[in-house]
Amino acid sequence: MNPCVVLLFAVSLQPLCKTQGIIVTPVFVLKGRDLLLKFDADLPDGVSFVDWKINKTVTLVRFEPSGNPNVLHNSTGGFDFPEKNFSVTLKNLQEADSGVYAAVAATFTGDKLVAEYKVTVQGPVTPVELIVDRVDSNSSESCDLHVTCRTHNSHINSTFRCVDRVCSQEGGEPSEVTTSGASLQVYLLNSTIICNHSNQVHWTQDLNTAEHLCSSNDPLLHSGWIIGITLIVVAIVVLFVLLCYLQRRRISDSRQIVNNTVYEDPQEVTPAPPQNENSTYSLVGHPVPSSTQPETIYATVKKPDRSSND
Repeated sequence: MNPCVVLLFAVSLQPLCKTQGIIVTPVFVLKGRDLLLKFDADLPDGVSFVDWKINKTVTLVRFEPSGNPNVLHNSTGGFDFPEKNFSVTLKNLQEADSGVYAAVAATFTGDKLVAEYKVTVQGPVTPVELIVDRVDSNSSESCDLHVTCRTHNSHINSTFRCVDRVCSQEGGEPSEVTTSGASLQVYLLNSTIICNHSNQVHWTQDLNTAEHLCSSNDPLLHSGWIIGITLIVVAIVVLFVLLCYLQRRRISDSRQIVNNTVYEDPQEVTPAPPQNENSTYSLVGHPVPSSTQPETIYATVKKPDRSSND
């Protein structure tokens, strides 16, 4: 493996290695981003112009010694010149813009390579899915997990074993390089199974806890749920029967009260004696009630004898 190879994310720049005074820098760029190609070297003596070329054949931009740029061949997204020091920004990079970009200074003694960048433009990776194919468990202390890490055009299988809540990767395919050059991996980190799909500029993940997968398949746990649900159902049935019994008892008691009710016989009311029209009544005191009929006290007023007045 070349010791100068360094993988870089996004658009950060870092020297790869330095050979014969030439700085070579690999750059990985996410599709649609911009990239600044910096010109950090000093201009050699007797420079006539500075060219930025792609793949050593096509001249994109030519700078005059004063720093004024002239675009000779446009790129996909165009150029920008934020600094007057022979630097250039590549706009809205696409996969077709990948290649080797070099700054070449033309002098009276010949061309001199001043800077060189190996640019790789990559798109975002597709989503990934972690699928639990099977869980083998004979007790709550151990289980075997068979999983699949899948993306739209590739997949890998792996097996994990958990014993007393300590999990390890037992077999299968830990990683694979997809057709797009991305990496598909499945691994264990702190009892968490991670399915990872990534390239140098983008990544997606799906994960699940191994202990949770084992405990969810525990037969003791399942029997506990069954017992709990059974007890709840029995309690509901007993409560329903009790309510029905109390309701029937209440209706029965109400009917018994109605059947035992004693009604009073009607009594004959004796009418009061007729009053004498010629009597003058004088109420003395309060009437004293009698068991037979009310008592009335009358005062008799005698009429004068007409014969005596005559």
